Amino acid sequence: MNTHVSPRRGKELLRADRAFRSGGGLARLMARLPEGFFHGQLDKIDNGLAFGTLEGHLPDGSVRILGGRGKGPTAVVHLHHWAALVRLALSGSVGWYRAWEAGEWSSPDPVPLFDLFMRNGETLGNAGRSRGPLRWLNRLSHFLNRNSRAGARRNIHAHYDLGNDFYRLWLDSGMNYSSALFTDAGMTIEEAQTAKLDAVLDRLDLRSGSRLLEIGCGWGALAERAVERHDVLYTGITLSPAQAEIAQGRLEETDLTGRSRIELCDYRDARGPYDAIASVEMVEAVGQAYWPAYLDTIAHLLRPGGRAAIQYILISDALFERYAASTDFIQAYIFPGGCLISESRFRALAEERGLTWRDVRRFGGCYAETLRQWRERFDAAVAANRLPAGFDDRFVRLWRYYLQYCEGGFRGGGIDVAQVTLEKTA
Repeated sequence: MNTHVSPRRGKELLRADRAFRSGGGLARLMARLPEGFFHGQLDKIDNGLAFGTLEGHLPDGSVRILGGRGKGPTAVVHLHHWAALVRLALSGSVGWYRAWEAGEWSSPDPVPLFDLFMRNGETLGNAGRSRGPLRWLNRLSHFLNRNSRAGARRNIHAHYDLGNDFYRLWLDSGMNYSSALFTDAGMTIEEAQTAKLDAVLDRLDLRSGSRLLEIGCGWGALAERAVERHDVLYTGITLSPAQAEIAQGRLEETDLTGRSRIELCDYRDARGPYDAIASVEMVEAVGQAYWPAYLDTIAHLLRPGGRAAIQYILISDALFERYAASTDFIQAYIFPGGCLISESRFRALAEERGLTWRDVRRFGGCYAETLRQWRERFDAAVAANRLPAGFDDRFVRLWRYYLQYCEGGFRGGGIDVAQVTLEKTA
């Protein structure tokens, strides 16, 4: 890989630095405070660690063991500069990433650290959330990424149009960019992704000729599987031209009748009716303000008695209020405009629209394993110099950090992935 190439690809995500780098100079200035101040900050973290252990190697040469009171992972952090703690205090996980990129902290394996912070999310309180003026600045930047029709297209482009050649390097052969379902030990990721697709389709009571809509069709894995299994009249919608190109090609090879199709379409503009709707990890990209519109669409497009199968990523209700009031690393750098689901709030909105909530199945451990395997594949592609031209080392570090951050989150249990069936009762 040419490390001197400017980041032509992924620049939309890296551009987040312009909005979120605020506080770097302040952090360095505050790092001149007496060391006793920073040990006081570590005391607060120590008090919040009910599970697991943090071994901190500090800038003054000392080693502190934090936590150790309950079962959990052991994380090792080398704190090279006190400014990292300042960034964490001022900008939460956004600041913590900025500190990592600046070389102010490192770890032989960050996954246990992210697990530890998620596992102790309730007892740590606001230790990982931005506060003060930077909190409002971060929230303003996130608000500007809201998913209006124009904003949704811009946000989807920033993430999914990194390029089919990029995603093909490290996703499974079916190009599923969502959690696999490992139902048996020893399953390959391809087998586990097929198991996930089948689990979604099994919820829909599909028959030959059923009209199926997929909201957020990705690269066409579910489309291909649905047509193979059920001879349905399939319509998939996406805002990503890069995804649509691949999905349409797969559908043309599978659906010899030519009755199924892929459309570049906002979910709010879809037309029905449909017998069934599938949506796999698309709702996290909608944003909390647009949950009612998303569920209105499902309720409107489904015929009476029809079913929707939704796979979604949730954050525990105990953490949601603080999460929604802040802006985290994923929202800042990876999924602009995104928001994890509060299951209780989302369910209430669904039921208000006559959608019965049934048969929830959670499998967060499978997502942790999926992310681990994605990271292995990504690292192998980078090591073999197979990454497409245009991605620089900084983007590579960002992407690896993202995969580790998410894996740790699922291992910590504060976030989860689930499938649910929504049935239109009238």
